[in-house]
Amino acid sequence: MKIIADENMPYVDTLFGELGTIEKVNGRTLTADSIADADVLLVRSVTQVNAALLDKNTQLKFVGSATIGTDHVDLDYLQARSIPFANAPGCNATAVGEFVFIALLELAHRFNDNLKNKIVGIVGAGNTGTAVAKCLTAFGVQVLLHDPLLQQQGDERDFVSLDALLDRCDVLSLHVPMTRTGAFPTWHLFDEKRLLQLGVGTWLLNCCRGDVIDNQALITVKQARSDLKLVLDVWEGEPHPMPELVPLVEFATPHIAGYSLEGRARGSLMLYQALSAHLGLGRDKSLSDLLTPHWIEHIHIQNQPDEKALLQLVRLVYDLRDDDRLFRNQFLNVNGFDHMRKIHKHRRELSVLTLVNSGQFDVNWLSYLGFSGVEL
Repeated sequence: MKIIADENMPYVDTLFGELGTIEKVNGRTLTADSIADADVLLVRSVTQVNAALLDKNTQLKFVGSATIGTDHVDLDYLQARSIPFANAPGCNATAVGEFVFIALLELAHRFNDNLKNKIVGIVGAGNTGTAVAKCLTAFGVQVLLHDPLLQQQGDERDFVSLDALLDRCDVLSLHVPMTRTGAFPTWHLFDEKRLLQLGVGTWLLNCCRGDVIDNQALITVKQARSDLKLVLDVWEGEPHPMPELVPLVEFATPHIAGYSLEGRARGSLMLYQALSAHLGLGRDKSLSDLLTPHWIEHIHIQNQPDEKALLQLVRLVYDLRDDDRLFRNQFLNVNGFDHMRKIHKHRRELSVLTLVNSGQFDVNWLSYLGFSGVEL
């Protein structure tokens, strides 16, 4: 069996090596000729899986995407050809939730502000939006949700309109798929008109799809409004962000909000499990088989950490400033954006750090935030 896999998917050899011959490829430049004899295709969001890509292949048995979103996959076409498909919903939700939370701590520190005093609006309450809400709620931050699709489907959580979110929130974090049709399209959901509605001093974060914000309009609005603070992990025109936009952003990264080692490993593992089930094989591998220990595993804490101390703790696991610096230095290089994603193998999730409670205080909120905890 011939397996073609995106070269940026981790642990492919460990997981899939026993199932067939693996060929690793640049997912952004895949062609119909290059996968004509593939039995299994494993991709990420940079690959458009459609008739144009698959029309020369008559033997494809399985397509897997190590992503939450499926907007890059023509699901109707796969179904029409009876090609099984699997993705990895939720695989990187924890990573995205922690990324947003860490970015907010960094913003609060940079501007001598207090995150707990903010009201955060989350646009899109699926896996990643829910993970963001989980972190913020654990820290005691008020969260409002907007998701008309989930609301229409009967989700029992409290939702507010987008206009109410714009009126009431100090922070907006975007977590929707990119859709151009349907009842609730998200393409340019934040156009110039909506961007101008943002309240004074709003923090705007986008960790879903670049096209959800009109980036040219964002440049125009931001140049006129220095009060707005931006965190962008995704960009229109990826892998070529608009160069004029980058200097206007407080923290800029190359679509790696979900790129924790745990999240990426989960994505590969979920596809392995789906393919194994399709082939009628046992699933004898787990996440613990793939991951190595973090460089620091335990730290003793004597007192309840305040916001500044919490930032120091999360930086032991992931320092967002490093990726921001690298992005600004390399995004204009030839293939710089994709190179940064390819080499991004250092980030871990908060669960790798065990906080040993050496004092007499409640650590439940730290565990709910994501840290592992030990009571003494």
